[in-house]
Amino acid sequence: MKLKTKLTLFNAISKLVIVVLFVLAVPFIIKKISHNYVDNTLIKQKNKFLQIVKTQGIKNYIPDGETYGSYYLPLKEEYLTIETDTVPTHFVNTIKNEKRSVERDTIDFRILSHTFKIGDQKYLLEIGKSVETLNETSAPLQNIAFGVLIGMFLLTILADQFYTNRVLKPLALIIKTKLIGQKFPNFGLYKEVKTSTSDFQHLDISIHQMIEAIEAAFQKEREFISNASHELMTPISILQSKIENMFEQEDINDEVKVRLVEMQKILNRLKSITKTLLLISQIENEQFLKEDKISLTELLQEVNDEISVRLVEKNLTFDILIPQDSILINVNKFLIFNLFFNLVNNAIKYNREDGEIVITTESENGNLIVNITDSGIGISTEDMPFIFNRFKKVRQSMQQDSFGLGLPIVKSIAAFHHIKIEVDSVKDLGSNFKLIFPAELIEQVS
Repeated sequence: MKLKTKLTLFNAISKLVIVVLFVLAVPFIIKKISHNYVDNTLIKQKNKFLQIVKTQGIKNYIPDGETYGSYYLPLKEEYLTIETDTVPTHFVNTIKNEKRSVERDTIDFRILSHTFKIGDQKYLLEIGKSVETLNETSAPLQNIAFGVLIGMFLLTILADQFYTNRVLKPLALIIKTKLIGQKFPNFGLYKEVKTSTSDFQHLDISIHQMIEAIEAAFQKEREFISNASHELMTPISILQSKIENMFEQEDINDEVKVRLVEMQKILNRLKSITKTLLLISQIENEQFLKEDKISLTELLQEVNDEISVRLVEKNLTFDILIPQDSILINVNKFLIFNLFFNLVNNAIKYNREDGEIVITTESENGNLIVNITDSGIGISTEDMPFIFNRFKKVRQSMQQDSFGLGLPIVKSIAAFHHIKIEVDSVKDLGSNFKLIFPAELIEQVS
């Protein structure tokens, strides 16, 4: 999962938890707010009532000769009562929920009770507000709170997504330009990724320093292989010449001739390895031009002509089943020939007697796919990751006259031409090497 997705998911989940907790708490919060609002209203009504009584007297509420007065709103939502309090020590000033019977109906009220004196007479004031009206106001408030909460939740998700994208954009750019977008191991010049995040700045510089070290190591290896291969050719050629001259001497006995033949074989093997390493070095240093236009059918026929003797030795059938109009452009013919030669040579080397080799093509998304299939001994699953490593000889090839450089050459040539290689193999059943030529290497038929 991408870092950006993880951050967005975390923010969404954390906010969702907050929303759930808030939803659970909203009814209690709204209830508390409503009670506080009603309590303040009751206190204001009490103060207003006391002010009126102070200026106008109590007779407006308790007629002469009466000890009790009550006043109700038409819908029984509010009421006010006043009664004479005869208990000298009874003083109250409370607000609480109580039940009252109003016209045979028992109703829950939020009631303010307050004792006050006018002259020598003490009175008990009650102002009540129906609890049901509190619930009626709480429900709309809860709906409004939920709506605002959902809106803010969605808004913060969008804001987090925007901010996360903005903050992580330099990281995505570093990955794209410094890692994915580079041709390994040729990385080119350093280009700083603009960012105000110090961690990303440090990461950018660290990756560049690491790449420089890798590139320097690869360059030294290439130079060493190139120089060593080139320098070895001279003494090898001198030794070959001396051995050939010794063959011309008349006084050499048969035992010496056998030794000289063995030495000549060893020199030939060394010369072949040296030439192969030099070729790989030249390919990786891009010392070849890619300006040739070749017919794939004709090229494969040339491979067949050169390797036909080996096909006869194992009685192998070699079928080239490709269209005549398959034309490759912007390639190096010498290298492409070597690529197919090595693959076909391997298919012969690890094939069975009376086996077969088949080359077919197919098109996919503008690319040309060339399949080289054999009925050989196959490649085991544990050896598959190492088949393109230099000097790596898998167990099936231990008994073959192989240097472990055929497939590394194939890999280098394919990388040089941006050709993708896929290998499918089943041990004891055979292998299929799939070469995917990109569209820019294929001449499009109009």
